[in-house]
Amino acid sequence: MDRYLELLEQTFVIFRLPSFSTNPRKEIAKSRKVFFWDTGIRNALLNAFSTDEFRPDIGALWESWFIAEVAKRNALLGSPGELFFWRTRAQSEVDLVVKQASGLRAFEVKWSPRRVSGRAFRDAYGVAVEPVGPENPFVLDIIEE
Repeated sequence: MDRYLELLEQTFVIFRLPSFSTNPRKEIAKSRKVFFWDTGIRNALLNAFSTDEFRPDIGALWESWFIAEVAKRNALLGSPGELFFWRTRAQSEVDLVVKQASGLRAFEVKWSPRRVSGRAFRDAYGVAVEPVGPENPFVLDIIEE
């Protein structure tokens, strides 16, 4: 399976987001999340082409699109940031962690307007988790040039 994933990465169909961890006893350290560079391929594989904002996978589609767009911008700029996701063994999670020379930024990507806590990440790293939703999809300064 890993060989197929490597092939899909090398042909720019998918990319894998590694987990961010500085404390392997409390945090997931070896996991990776898989994203498609083009969410259309994701939709084709799922045979899900509805444009309905109430489709059952809208949250996952939104997260995939947003993270892929950040990864594309990062690649375009010569990869000044390292991109990760974060999860604890107690299942606290942050969708996107960006590590750059200026420090860490953390983002929770949600389609539905919900309050984002991010308390576990803030307590662990002193960084507030920023919400990203359809009302603010283009957070242009996520990746610094």
